[in-house]
Amino acid sequence: MIRSMTGFGTASELVDGCRYVAEVRAVNGRYFKCHIRLPEDLQGIESSLEEVASAFLDRGTVTVTIRISGGDMEAGAAVNQVAVEQYLKQLKPVAEAHGLAVQLSDVLPLPGAVTSEDEELKRTKALPVLQKLVESACQEVNSMRTREGEALRSELDGLLSEIRNGLDVIRERAPVVIELYEERLRQRMEAMLATVGATVKDEDLIREVAVFAEKSDIAEEISRLGGHIDHFQELVASESGEPAGRKLDFLSQEMLRETNTIGSKCLDSDVSRQTVLIKGAIDRLKEQVQNIR
Repeated sequence: MIRSMTGFGTASELVDGCRYVAEVRAVNGRYFKCHIRLPEDLQGIESSLEEVASAFLDRGTVTVTIRISGGDMEAGAAVNQVAVEQYLKQLKPVAEAHGLAVQLSDVLPLPGAVTSEDEELKRTKALPVLQKLVESACQEVNSMRTREGEALRSELDGLLSEIRNGLDVIRERAPVVIELYEERLRQRMEAMLATVGATVKDEDLIREVAVFAEKSDIAEEISRLGGHIDHFQELVASESGEPAGRKLDFLSQEMLRETNTIGSKCLDSDVSRQTVLIKGAIDRLKEQVQNIR
């Protein structure tokens, strides 16, 4: 089962009046690379969230974005109840003596009445919630990757069929190329020797044909290209769940190399036509492989 490297997932949860949201985006990348975007007061938990993401997404460029709104996490401050009560206790007799009323709004601006919530406490409260949300978002990303992988597999199967059909034509054509060369060479030699009243010696003709056959022999390249196609097909159809993108990329490069060798060694118009078609299919194959995990 192959998977795409692109995907998007999101998860959210309301905890103590605070809305936590985690978004995970994944795009193509040769290796796993993770970017964590956090609110400023949560800086420092990046490695913990990246560890969660890397457990689910083993290849690609991944961006994890965290948003938090509402509740005390957004306010970023807390009322110091002990300090406020002390202020009220001290101010009440003074206010009563002067016929005044003490309002809470009068007390809150006083030093120590409102304190910033400890950032370490914020991170401690938020981390387990965010780890769970990042995990859920990554699972959603993988679901999308699997769906896109199924569409990619269909495309790859079609391209492999094109390559295999072209190779079958070349395989059938290769022996004929030698026969045609022998016939053309015989005719050419007979025409040249006829001007001096000589005839073609079979041993001379056989020697020349053997040299040509050796130089233009593509049996090994045909066999290797066929093996690469089979291996590629096996990886695409595998249900192991193992990442296959790099192997498929390597195989597509090897397929192109064997095709180029076939085209350069066998100078036949029909073979050349098929190698052009095969190379076009391999180029499209390589483009699709770049998006496979």
